[in-house]
Amino acid sequence: MYMKNQVKEIFEAEAKAVLNIPVDDSFEKAVNLIYDHVHRRGGKLVTSGMGKAGQIAHDIATTFCSTGTPSVFLHPSEAQHGDLGVLQKNDIMMVISNSGKTREIIELTELKENLYPGMPLIVITGNPEAELSKKAECTIFTGRPAEICPLGLTPTTSTTVMTVIGDALVFLLMNKIGFTAEDYAKRHHGGYLGTKSRELTGR
Repeated sequence: MYMKNQVKEIFEAEAKAVLNIPVDDSFEKAVNLIYDHVHRRGGKLVTSGMGKAGQIAHDIATTFCSTGTPSVFLHPSEAQHGDLGVLQKNDIMMVISNSGKTREIIELTELKENLYPGMPLIVITGNPEAELSKKAECTIFTGRPAEICPLGLTPTTSTTVMTVIGDALVFLLMNKIGFTAEDYAKRHHGGYLGTKSRELTGR
């Protein structure tokens, strides 16, 4: 019974953190920036993050890809060893850093600026006052939730809210571009979802 109560408390804490994400104009601004650079100018969304935040950034990129917005994950360390070359004119970058002080991410934004000065930057962070946000055209604040980790260290609740923020951006952009089940089927052929999307379109 004790462990069941702990699980319930964890779920409640994470749910509360999601509901406490500040909802402001930053979401609309981020969506409009991505739309302009990807769907109007022909660029792509480049996401990045280090460690656990990097895993969330990678997931966001793949979800954007399958829903009609070309996106790629760029590892901040590999970027310093040649992968920065994935950047192209008209791209837009979105980085995730809970602290807003992640060294590798700050260095990535500097390298980005050397290669393509003025490339817009979207930041998802728990510290909107940090150096990273000062470089950004748009900052989305996570609400800085306390981690459910007993040590208060392991990224847990923070990565949950990052994921939800990414989901919100994907959903909003799908609506903006009028993405359909037929569009989805063309991009996701395999597996259960591929079959289901084709069934929805009668293909």
